[in-house]
Amino acid sequence: MTQIPAAVQKKITVLNQHNEKLVGVLHDTGSTEMVVLCHGFKSSKDFNTIVNLAVALEKEGISAFRFDFPGNGESEGSFQYGNYHGEADDLHSVVEYFNGANRKVMAILGHSKGGGVVLLYASKYHDVHTVINLSARYILEKGIARRLGEDFLEIIKKDGFIDVKNRAGY
Repeated sequence: MTQIPAAVQKKITVLNQHNEKLVGVLHDTGSTEMVVLCHGFKSSKDFNTIVNLAVALEKEGISAFRFDFPGNGESEGSFQYGNYHGEADDLHSVVEYFNGANRKVMAILGHSKGGGVVLLYASKYHDVHTVINLSARYILEKGIARRLGEDFLEIIKKDGFIDVKNRAGY
């Protein structure tokens, strides 16, 4: 049985298109091929599911990078509800960073809202051919109106996001 060397975890900061710092943790197994992990709604790179996925990948000798979207965890920027397009662009900044650092992002994996982000990413950018959607919602209207108000879709269409931190009832 071949022993896989232990991964080294390194904190890495990537600048997005708005010069906001996206903070993440690279689980470096020494492999130049890697998977980027995307967290869900109001979550972070330190959510158990994301950490466990990174550890499972490193046990297989696969490098992984888990990071915080803007306004989540340690990353700069404002938290925004419904900002799938912006988060797909943030993910693109991460992919470009690693591809430019002599690594190859072979897959992107998103959990919950991150699953929606990776699907949108795949439809917009065509540079990562393996896309894994883990438990993403596909009908966003159901259940959200009671938390965000009946006008939430109109606000998202108009502004591109909803401010849930300052929204009554959330």
